[in-house]
Amino acid sequence: MVRFQGLLQSRATLLLIQNYHKQPIKVVWKKPEIGWIKLNFDGSRGREGQASIGGIFRNHKAEFLLGYSESIGEATSTMAEFAALKRGLELVLENGWTDLWLEGDAKIIMDIISKRGRLRCERTNKHVNYINVVMPELSNCVLSHVYREGNRVADKLAKLGHQFQDPKVWRVQPPEIVLPIMHDDAKGKIVLRTK
Repeated sequence: MVRFQGLLQSRATLLLIQNYHKQPIKVVWKKPEIGWIKLNFDGSRGREGQASIGGIFRNHKAEFLLGYSESIGEATSTMAEFAALKRGLELVLENGWTDLWLEGDAKIIMDIISKRGRLRCERTNKHVNYINVVMPELSNCVLSHVYREGNRVADKLAKLGHQFQDPKVWRVQPPEIVLPIMHDDAKGKIVLRTK
């Protein structure tokens, strides 16, 4: 503990002071460039360690191209994030897309992929190895982090995956539950992040 002008400061007090002056951050989902496709992906870990994944592909007009959602069984949240990206890349290859913007809300994923890191979990490393092989094969590929507020459709699809026994892929129309969020994204609606 440190004394500062008569105020007894603990770690909790310091955190309170640090967070007191923070302003909300404006977050918006951004469209990809013309000719590019954007994948937003996410993993979700529910009760008892069960995990699911989801993702959505959209074009430069924010138009829906494809979405996916599935339960992946017992997994950590990090493993689910990697599984979501891996499944998205599998769909990229199936559809022959080459100019991709990949975006997720787990910063650790971006750090591990960009630094070509390895993890202790062999199951997760299989996802990482696949991702590290596929990404350089694409003509253009950008990986970026966005706050959860800019990844709301993928988040919703990942949570939806807990309900499914079999993997779901939507190719024409996304599930109705994500339509209002997609509409907000297409209009450039700003969502405030207060944390």
